[in-house]
Amino acid sequence: MAQAQKAKKAILTVCCMFFFFAMTSSSLYAIDSELTRQTLLNIRGVMVVVEDLQPNIQKYAHRFGLTRDQLKKDIEQRLIKSGIIVLDQERWLKTPDRPVPYININTHEYEKYWYAYNIIVDLRQLVRLEANPDMKALASTWSVNMVGIANIGSLNTVKNNAGILVDRFIEARQPPPALKGK
Repeated sequence: MAQAQKAKKAILTVCCMFFFFAMTSSSLYAIDSELTRQTLLNIRGVMVVVEDLQPNIQKYAHRFGLTRDQLKKDIEQRLIKSGIIVLDQERWLKTPDRPVPYININTHEYEKYWYAYNIIVDLRQLVRLEANPDMKALASTWSVNMVGIANIGSLNTVKNNAGILVDRFIEARQPPPALKGK
């Protein structure tokens, strides 16, 4: 009986997180679509930004290489392997549109040692505002996210899922088959 209660609570937590992020993502973030993928076509180099993990998970996550520094290193290696140049801040400031893959892992401990998580990977670029073309702002032009549940013994799942989302960014940069020959 207690196990069934825990399972219901876990499902409810994930559903609530998914609903929250789905409702906010439509107004706050871009999505992975044919239109948003077009904003990625000319990106050659990026500066990776990974947010710190929340304190509620840090004490366990380091055992799985799930730290801000390790995630950043892993993501940069994935990008380099795919042919994307990883820029330091000085080179990034000289790059048109200043593209930034931004990675954020949000966690909530809903029961001792169990975490609901949301991973966001988005590409932010410098854009001009239509209402004031002289004004530029860093804005999300493409994004994906994933929600799930992990316990302290399976936090490598969170790290692996972050990698899957970064691979989606790498894939999204590829021109559609109709444009490859042009």
